[in-house]
Amino acid sequence: MTLARMNRAALFAIALACALVPPAHGSQQEAGPRAGDVYEISTEQLWSENSGEGSDGSSQSRDVTIERVIAVRDEGIELEFDLPADASAENRVAIWQFPLRVLRPSNGPLRLLNRPELEARVDGWLEAGSIPREACGRWVFTWNAFQIQCDAQAALDAMAALDLGGLDLRDGAPYSDPDGLGTAALRRQAGGPDFATFVARMEVDPEAIRRQRIRTDTILSDMLGPSAESPPDPGRRAAERISGTITVTFETGAELRRRTRVMELRIEMPDGVRESQTFTDRTERRLVSPSAD
Repeated sequence: MTLARMNRAALFAIALACALVPPAHGSQQEAGPRAGDVYEISTEQLWSENSGEGSDGSSQSRDVTIERVIAVRDEGIELEFDLPADASAENRVAIWQFPLRVLRPSNGPLRLLNRPELEARVDGWLEAGSIPREACGRWVFTWNAFQIQCDAQAALDAMAALDLGGLDLRDGAPYSDPDGLGTAALRRQAGGPDFATFVARMEVDPEAIRRQRIRTDTILSDMLGPSAESPPDPGRRAAERISGTITVTFETGAELRRRTRVMELRIEMPDGVRESQTFTDRTERRLVSPSAD
């Protein structure tokens, strides 16, 4: 198998992992969270590509996570993230990261509260699957690409990327993106008594995208082994001309927050071939069971 013929789903999975995008947290907390509130966080990622050589590709993935408000304290909000109630027993065994408890402080990043529990679960998961500890961090390919993840901190980082509570959503608030150049200001596009829409736009950072492409090349090469076609060397990647835009839209209301991030890339290869890619990442947080208090 060559890199050019690698399953598109594998490229999509690796690209998403190489571009984990946490939201920009500010000082504002969501209005009135109460112990016992339950939110459903749904995510959808879509990717499409046109290589300029008559080769198009696309892929998508969807997932659902449950967020429960455990307690509201002076120092912040204690939350539990978990799989949906209808998750199968097999999924609960396979996904050791849940349940995960965190503190969302008034300022700063999420803090993990049940690290010893997670570390004990991952030990059991490795033992049950006969997976050696040294395999942690490796990428493997079956019907899709996935990383053998054994790090509690990585589980926390994944939840931080989904956390839409406590965002600083106001006209003029600064917004930054790991793949973007500089900082953009959120601009209020629409609103009313019960909802508002904010948008930020910026140019992509070519060097950040280049680093991701080199990392993806390395991961694919490691997965496919010595018989695979050699990936493009870093020098060739350095000669690529990369441009594009990132548009992030926040929609917020009394019981719903939605973030839609669209990154459009244009890449010109050293041989003149042009490639375009579009990544769309949509995260929606909806109150599904308010506190009985």
